[in-house]
Amino acid sequence: MSLGLVLNQNVLQSLLRDLPENLIPTSSEPFAACEIDIEFMEAWLRLLRLTKTTRDIPALAPAYEREILYRVLMGPQGWYLRQLGMQESNFSKISQIVKWFRDHFMSPIDVGEMATKSGMAINTFHRQFKSATGLSPIQFQKQLRLLEARNLIAFEGYTVAGAAYQVGYQSASQFNREYSRFFGLPPARDTEKLRLIESARD
Repeated sequence: MSLGLVLNQNVLQSLLRDLPENLIPTSSEPFAACEIDIEFMEAWLRLLRLTKTTRDIPALAPAYEREILYRVLMGPQGWYLRQLGMQESNFSKISQIVKWFRDHFMSPIDVGEMATKSGMAINTFHRQFKSATGLSPIQFQKQLRLLEARNLIAFEGYTVAGAAYQVGYQSASQFNREYSRFFGLPPARDTEKLRLIESARD
């Protein structure tokens, strides 16, 4: 199970204005998953419980959302969120490119054009993108394509070749190699295993 929160720039920037400058971490470990602490978990639980009292959502949800962002800012990855709140920062520009990737990962990419749109030299763009995502632009696109292909084969009835072409691969053999390297099994075996796991949960 996973939870996500759509980042509201207005809320984040308001929070950054209200917090003393020296309170927010200015550096961080490499981007990574973190263990949840009790305060962060309780903020999420308060937000989720509003689904049972929908009349309270307009009054309370904004406060819980602000608390969740505050807990992230104060955590080990807070520096990254702070950068996202600074509209002119390179990190914020990269976040817009990441959003574009998620919507257009099947399309060919021109890294030089992306760097130009972001107002960065290509080397700077590569460095900033990898700092934000842990991957190069090409690796990031490949990961998105493989994850989507896995879903198409396992749950949407696509053949392996059909899924490969659907997500933008021109070569089925290249797709098979990269899929096996990423997931540790060939597409057919991996997706069969995934379906068995899902059916067991049902």
